[in-house]
Amino acid sequence: MGYEWVWEVLDKLIGVEPHEVSQVLAARRRWPRPAVTVEGFEVLTIWGRTKTGRPLLVALKSKDEWDWWIVGARELDPGETAQLEAWEASND
Repeated sequence: MGYEWVWEVLDKLIGVEPHEVSQVLAARRRWPRPAVTVEGFEVLTIWGRTKTGRPLLVALKSKDEWDWWIVGARELDPGETAQLEAWEASND
């Protein structure tokens, strides 16, 4: 499975570094969750942590059967972080 950046997304990242996104996507523990963008596009979000433990959401759009476009990334808000922590605790 491969990941490719939508280049415009790199310019719009706020407070998230590309290497942090890579860390979440490569993490052993990550929580895939389907979502719909405000524009109505279906995406797959990956909730996980960087190597330093920072909780991030990475949004992916299917490119083909095995590859994905990275279309967004941001830090989880406190409510989402609590959901991630509950998921982590139930999957230990």
